[in-house]
Amino acid sequence: MGLVVALASWAHPLGYYNPLSYYFSVAELKALDSQFDLRRPLPASSPIVIVAVDEDSFDALDLRWPWPRERHAEFIDIVNRGRPAAIGLDILFAERSLHGQKSKDDADEQKSKDDADEQKSEDDAALAAAIARARSIVLAAAFEKFSDTVTPEGVGFKKEVLNPPLPILREETADCVSPAPRRSGGSKGTPLSPCGFGFANFEHDADAAVRRAMLLRPTEHWVLPSFSLLLLEQAIRGGHLRPPPLPTGEFLINYRGGPRSFPTYSFHRVLSKEIAPETFAGKIVLVGATTPTLHDMFATPFAPQGDMPGVEIHANVLETLILGVPIRPIPSWIVAMLTVAAGAVAVLVARRIRPVPAFAAIAGVLAAYLGMSHAVFRVWHLWIGVVTVPLALALGYTGAAVRNFIHEQREKRRLSRFFSPSVVREIARSQASGEALESRRRRLTVLFSDIRGFTTLSERLAPEDVVEFLREYLTVMTDAVFKHGGTVDKYIGDAIMALYNVPFEAPDHAAQAVRTALEFQRRLEGLAARFGPRLGAPLRCGVGIHTGDAVVGTLGSEQRLEYTAIGDTVNLGSRLESITKDFDVPIVISEATWMEVKDLFRTRYLGEVTVKGKEVPVKIYTVLDDEDPTRSAASPSP
Repeated sequence: MGLVVALASWAHPLGYYNPLSYYFSVAELKALDSQFDLRRPLPASSPIVIVAVDEDSFDALDLRWPWPRERHAEFIDIVNRGRPAAIGLDILFAERSLHGQKSKDDADEQKSKDDADEQKSEDDAALAAAIARARSIVLAAAFEKFSDTVTPEGVGFKKEVLNPPLPILREETADCVSPAPRRSGGSKGTPLSPCGFGFANFEHDADAAVRRAMLLRPTEHWVLPSFSLLLLEQAIRGGHLRPPPLPTGEFLINYRGGPRSFPTYSFHRVLSKEIAPETFAGKIVLVGATTPTLHDMFATPFAPQGDMPGVEIHANVLETLILGVPIRPIPSWIVAMLTVAAGAVAVLVARRIRPVPAFAAIAGVLAAYLGMSHAVFRVWHLWIGVVTVPLALALGYTGAAVRNFIHEQREKRRLSRFFSPSVVREIARSQASGEALESRRRRLTVLFSDIRGFTTLSERLAPEDVVEFLREYLTVMTDAVFKHGGTVDKYIGDAIMALYNVPFEAPDHAAQAVRTALEFQRRLEGLAARFGPRLGAPLRCGVGIHTGDAVVGTLGSEQRLEYTAIGDTVNLGSRLESITKDFDVPIVISEATWMEVKDLFRTRYLGEVTVKGKEVPVKIYTVLDDEDPTRSAASPSP
């Protein structure tokens, strides 16, 4: 069962589209969110502050978006006075400003479009000058994806276009003026982007939430660093941070918390100088939209409703990089092995233990696994899948429980031929049918019953009537055996062989057999009243009972097994039944049985007989139908 779950969850990563793998992936991602919820938000510890383009700033400035870039230039000059480690503008400046362009006369209007594009906006120039003065600015770029195909895995993007900042802006960044040497970003020595802008796009998981980040992305001519990576490099270059170990490729963001986990100030408060520039000393200042009207909101583990501003996600990425604590997923093959092991453990436990204790044991294993997975997440920032293992445990337990139930019902049907319903339930409850039914030597009481002259009686009935009579007779007598705790060993035509003190101990097994014999006589009267007219003769049965040692259990061949008893005790019991007609009594018991029941029933001594196969005579008794537990035997053995 665990192997099936592992393969179902692993098919998609191996390259085979499988709808189940999608649901497994989403479930695991939601489980990862639960790990964050259990851990609770943590206080931010890195020198990161956020300046929010929020609703208050829109109200205070009374401007429509996009704001004049002179406002951004003014902001940069104010913040730069506090000597920040870096300033990251999570705002796209990919198009020329609509504010502050030079006027054109009628002649200028006749110029070509290319000539018009060469004109520089005074608004853009103001921002470029502020960027040049600050020398610590990182700009954002965005990849825009165009799609027109749909694959089974989702939307297939055929084209991806980068929208970089305007040349007039990016040429004034510190990276362009005095670029710092960087390692090669591509596998064939492709250089990193030479200017100070990085991509600000986020990677979305299957459920559209943002949990991952990338530091580098290849483009047609070079490898583009991320917005967060450039901010980190800028802070390191200025001596504000030590270089941390960086993850390679895609990594999981170790979120501190939800929105406003980092110190946040409104943009308009910085412009109005309510916030002193010294507030930003040595800080990485992130500027971005936090108002929903600008649609820069995303779903994250701490913001499942999609109300996490993108600028705060960048802050969490930076915190993860600075502290060197990305969430590291355990390799999928380890999770697959744990899943297979969990399924095997569940099946083994469910087969060896009763359902309720097995459920408790598996629940304990599950709780231990979930506790361990959260502990390693909290302490070592490791992410262990917590969906497939519990599922394997549940399916393994359920499958084994269903199998056990089916097997138990079959076993009950098989055992019901021999044992009373209460004994069958006890065997099933203890799950000890194998042990209880295995062959062993034990002391027991055997009862044989036979209808007198049944061959002659059956000649007077049609075969169908014989079958009807035997079915009712055996049903009634079997009920009497079960009523008194006996086990039906077999039917031999009209004869019944029953055992007592099997498969479980019954101290009064001899008395149980005698009570059954007396019950036979009483029930025979009702059958005689019903079938007597058709039989045309009295209906009587003889019962022989003996107590002794025998080998009892599941015996037979490899092809067929039966629960039975063998030994001299059984043979003697059968002989005693056959001599009831010689003494014209309905019940004959041996001396061994008489010793067990002499104080419980009124008996009569019949004498000694030599039965077939026995050299030593056997003392025999009959039991009178007058049960009296307070009186001793009326006729003691001589």
